[in-house]
This record gives sequence, C-alpha cells and structure tokens, in this order.
Amino acid sequence: MLLQQTKMIKGKGENMLHEFSRTELLIGETGLKKLAQSKVAVFGIGGVGTFVVEGLVRSGIGKFVLVDDDCICLTNINRQLHATRKTIGKPKVEVMRDRILEINPKAEVTIFQAFYMPDNAEGLIADDYTYIVDAIDTVTAKLDLILKAKARNIPVISAMGAGNKLDPTRFEVADIFSTSVCPLAKVMRQELRKRGVTSLKVVYSREEPLTPVETENSSCSVNCVCPQGTTRKCTARRQIPGSIAFVPSVAGLIIAGEVIKDIVFGKI
Repeated sequence: MLLQQTKMIKGKGENMLHEFSRTELLIGETGLKKLAQSKVAVFGIGGVGTFVVEGLVRSGIGKFVLVDDDCICLTNINRQLHATRKTIGKPKVEVMRDRILEINPKAEVTIFQAFYMPDNAEGLIADDYTYIVDAIDTVTAKLDLILKAKARNIPVISAMGAGNKLDPTRFEVADIFSTSVCPLAKVMRQELRKRGVTSLKVVYSREEPLTPVETENSSCSVNCVCPQGTTRKCTARRQIPGSIAFVPSVAGLIIAGEVIKDIVFGKI
C-alpha cells in the first residue's frame, strides 16, 4: 500500500507533495520560500525553547542558530522536548540540532554550547539573523540580548515566566509594557524602561504563580543530579521553580507562531 501511495504522489510530476504541503495550503508557496530562507536564533534550549524550535522547524524555517550551555538532566524529562533517558548528559544544542535535521535534513543549523552573557554576546549575534527568540531564564542575559537585538534592528520576542504555573490557557502575546501579574515581566518592565526601551513583544502568563511545595526528597539543592560537565548546577541557583509538561510547551509554540506569522506576513 505504501509503495502504491508513493507512486501516485510521484506521478504528479513537479507538483509532488512534500513535508510542508499542509502548511503551504495555509501560507502559499511564497510563504514557504520566505521561511526556508529565514535564519532564526533561539537563545535558551529548555522547556520553552525546545518547543519554539519544534514549531519553527515543522513550519519550514530553513536556518537555525541554537545557543545554550546546558547538558540534559534527568529533571528535564518532565517538560523539555529533547530530554529522554537516552539523551541525559548530552549537550542540549547538539540533541536539538539532530532533531531538527531528522525533521528537515535540508535545514542549516549552527550551535553554540555557551551561556549568553554581555561579555560573549558579540560572538553569538550576527546581523543576518531574521529573528531572535529570547528563551533565557536570567534577567541580566535577557536584558542584554534584547538591547543587542534592538541595536542591530533584529526583531526579537521574549518569553516571560513559565515556571510555577499550571494553566496554559492564561498565556497572552503583548507588549512588555502592557503586561501584568508575571513577576519576571515586572522586573523586565522596570529594567527596560531604565535603558530607554519603549516596546518589546513578549509571551507571558496572567496566572498567579504558585508556591512550590518543596520537600527534602524533591529539593534540587539537596539531591542535585546535574550531569557531569554542567557549568551552572542547580545547587548554585537561588530557587528552582516548579514546572509541568503542558505549560512551557504552550508558551514555546505560541512564540513559534508569532515568529512564523511575522516573517510570512511581512510584519518585520
């Protein structure tokens, strides 16, 4: 049966079906070409970032830059797309690169196993980026990435807090200065205003964050299982937020959708 179906498809000549045929029904051939020619840089390949990448590659983005210093940890399995028992201990950017190429072998993928900070920014940002996605979880790095993107006139979208949340229906796309409730968004509003930034597209949640129920058995500080080679172990972090599969994934796919729509429909 599969052989017969393949022959039927090939018999249509140049109008052969392909992996993005269903997407082409929505955005047309011109839209697909725009996506294939676009280079999107995703900073932070974790709970949000992996689903951003997944949405982008399955929509037809042709060029990727992935930036993250972490290796996959056992505790990532509950929410991060690339995390399985087989990938624990492997660099996140490497595993995500391989996944991209399994979906679209024609994609171009550049990876940096690095923790983005102001002192290494110049080596991680290039003028040919079509779009930048900020899925970083530290304020200093987020602020600098956003400022660098705006200085280079590269469109950027930023993920606000997805930790300690249970309701994926509360996410919204907004300008940072129209956000509320989210503690991270509050800090970002204050800091961006100090730096003269007047607008920034973000995805944030209006759900009040929950207080993690931490016990001795569930504490990363007491029972750290970070794999060998991890540069920023959880024991050094002030607080580890609670997380669940269906919240950061939704935020990531919303961000991917915004990037795709902006590129296809000329909003950048």
